[in-house]
This record gives sequence, structure tokens and C-alpha cells, in this order.
Amino acid sequence: SDVLPNSLVTLENTGKYELGLSHFLTDKNIAVHRANTRKVKSFILSHGTLAKSDRSDARALAQYGCEHHRTLSLFAPTSKEQSTLAALCQRRDDITQMRAQEKCRLEAPENDQIKESCQKTIEFFNSQINELNDTMQKIIDESHELQQHQKILKTVPGIGKKLSQDFLCLMPELGYLNRREVASLAGVAPHPKESGKAIGYRRIIGGRSNIRSKLFTAAMAAAKSKSVLGAFYSKLVESGKKKMVAITALMRKIIVIANARLKAAIISHSSN
Repeated sequence: SDVLPNSLVTLENTGKYELGLSHFLTDKNIAVHRANTRKVKSFILSHGTLAKSDRSDARALAQYGCEHHRTLSLFAPTSKEQSTLAALCQRRDDITQMRAQEKCRLEAPENDQIKESCQKTIEFFNSQINELNDTMQKIIDESHELQQHQKILKTVPGIGKKLSQDFLCLMPELGYLNRREVASLAGVAPHPKESGKAIGYRRIIGGRSNIRSKLFTAAMAAAKSKSVLGAFYSKLVESGKKKMVAITALMRKIIVIANARLKAAIISHSSN
């Protein structure tokens, strides 16, 4: 394209509103970076800028892209299949959250009419969740690659049909990253908290919170199992680790194992 040749467009991450423009620009062979809001905000503050307006934000985004263009990751459009899976999974999670709220209301209804209304709403949410799960599974089953990846994921202790769906929908990078990258992306990489001689507990921050919450559920199930991962958790607790620290380590181990098994399958398939 002769439009903005050799240029980089830096966009603010606005919760999907920027996707249309991102796809349009990449179709024109123009490089696009969807900036991390937290990083851009820190960049603005580092320049001592306190003003907040659309004009100043646009200028800051342009400056951020100009100064960091060599290290910025570029927007890569996902396939229609992957986009559909991600949207369906997000919708199911939204409805699941609404169902949880409705269940809380059902615990203390003001009268029988409200109780009945809550029950009907929960039934509707259940049917919607089941329908979305079936639709996602149908898309996965229609793709030989996704179908095989799901089978591999389900061999990992703690990962069942639902979590394997979630990984395929929300983490398509799985199998293409190293152990550090996948732990960071899943939000389970430990970050130090040290200053001088003071050494605090490491903590997990960043990454994809939706994946991290699902990993927590998987880790809780694996910790109670008689699998190798269950033994790993017990060993950590017996050695004096706090239970939450042990669960976090188990979360990290699950995602690292899942990534390694998928990577081995991908490499084996590409070499044949």
C-alpha cells in the first residue's frame, strides 16, 4: 500500500472498539500496535505530563510508538474461527457471572414472586451457557487441529473439557511460547518484592486474568487428586509453603505442562 508507507500506528486499547480500525489498517499493510493502557499512562507520567485530553493522549500515543517502535509487538489478526471462539467464550463467562449474581439474589428473595423470577432467570442462564458451550465444542470438533489440541490438553491433570475449551478460545498462543512466556501470559509468573535487605513474598501480577481465574479452579482440583500434580502440591505444603503459594506454583506447573505437550505435538506434526 502507498498509504503511510513504513509507518506504525499506535492505538489505545479501548476494549474491542479499536479492532475495526486495526483490521482495516493491517489490510492496507500498515503496522499496528495496540498499546497497553498501563504502560502508556506510565510513559505519559514519566514525561511530567499532567494534562488529560483527547489531543494530549493522541500526541502521547504517537510519541510512545515513535520511541519504542523497535520493541513493540504488532497486531496480528486472528482467524475468523479463533475470533468467534473468543467472543463466544467471553459471552459465556459474562452470563456465568450474571448467573452467580442472580443466585445471590435467590438466597434472600423479598417475596415469592421475586423468588420465582430469580429461578426462571437462572434456568434461562443455564440454557444459554449450555448452548454456548455446545456451539464452542462444535467449532472445535469441526477443526482437526483444534480437536487434537483439546485431546492433548485433557491429558494434563486438572484440565477437563471445559478448561481445554477455555484455553483454545482465550489462549491460542499455547504451544508456541517458552515456559517463562506462557507463565507470564497466564498471569502466574512470580515477581520479586525486594528493597535493600528486605525480601518480601513474590507476587503474581499482570497477564490474562480470565485465564488465571480458570487455572485456579484447575489447580484446586489437581491438588486434591492422586496424580503427580497432587503429590507436587502436598510436597510443597509439607515443606512449609503456604497453601496459596503452593496452589500458585501448581497453577504455573499446569500451564507450563500444557504448553510443553502442545509444543511437542506441533513440532512433531510439522516435521512429518
